[in-house]
Amino acid sequence: MKAFFTDDQLLHDPQQYMRLGRIHKPADLPSRAHALRDALALRGIALEAPRDYGRAPLEGVHSTDYLDYLETAYTLWRELKMRGVEPGIEVLPNLSPYYSGTPGVARAPCPSPSVVARTGYYISDLSCPLGPHSWRSILRSAHTAVAAADAVLEGGGAAYALCRPSGHHAHRDRAGGFCFANNSAIAAHRLWDRHGRVAVFDVDAHHGDGTQNIFYARDDVMTVSIHADPSNYYPFYTGYAHERGIGAGEGFNLNLPLPHGASDEVFLQAVDRGTAALRDFKPEALVLALGFDSYKDDPISVLKLDLDAYRHIGERVGALKLPTVVVQEGGYMVEAIGPALDMFLSGFEAAR
Repeated sequence: MKAFFTDDQLLHDPQQYMRLGRIHKPADLPSRAHALRDALALRGIALEAPRDYGRAPLEGVHSTDYLDYLETAYTLWRELKMRGVEPGIEVLPNLSPYYSGTPGVARAPCPSPSVVARTGYYISDLSCPLGPHSWRSILRSAHTAVAAADAVLEGGGAAYALCRPSGHHAHRDRAGGFCFANNSAIAAHRLWDRHGRVAVFDVDAHHGDGTQNIFYARDDVMTVSIHADPSNYYPFYTGYAHERGIGAGEGFNLNLPLPHGASDEVFLQAVDRGTAALRDFKPEALVLALGFDSYKDDPISVLKLDLDAYRHIGERVGALKLPTVVVQEGGYMVEAIGPALDMFLSGFEAAR
């Protein structure tokens, strides 16, 4: 299996994260990537640096105005000081404009040129601080997913994208939940360009709300997400079973929310339901959004999976025998994510 990563992805080094009204130490640490890289090395999998694709692959799923914002926000934020304002060390929103957009339908660019206004418009929560090198990491993380998709397009089989920052909470024009560019959606769009019928299967503990939003009105990209019940868990507003798509996309979005405290058995039953739906859809290629924040000791998890569950997930996904891009999403217990990746790969490779 080919795998992709570049040290540029370590440059995003957030310093703050608000949860339940308190500033916490950030959860998306660069050390997460080190742990995953070490796990791959133990399996003899060498990481390749993706080439620089520029912004074009991101523009397939994200709006130009949003990408413009991400690219320039930190510079504009620091320039506030020239106007006698003392901004914080990172770009963070202090506005939450009401959003009434329809999933799958573009909204207008932010009407105000103010970086403060645009930050509220394009960043949905306080888990997405932008620092001096964040844009470079965001861009190169997306390139990692593109390179993995290209490897699958060129040689079939499977490839792994060690994406960091993660991506599945990034909407067409909004960041959220540690995510800025939707790496899974970008990989799916890359595969769709050749195959025309693609699925995204998300097994992170959180609903892939950004991915759902991007593809919600389409019938050529199916989205399936297994996650903790969002009624009392991020992202709260989406991820419910009745959300099935709109227009041409009706019936091509499947959410499988699970009760908090769900064990391996319950999660794997949902995986079986998800893979059955994928077989019915008959995709020509697959993106697996792989998260390890469902592990029982993860600091932000409400699910209770053991490490062995990831081997079984790997077996079930591998048994689909589809050209597959595995895109890394969450997982915040640094000591556990390396072993979890190793378990997943052992099951995935054995089943193929």
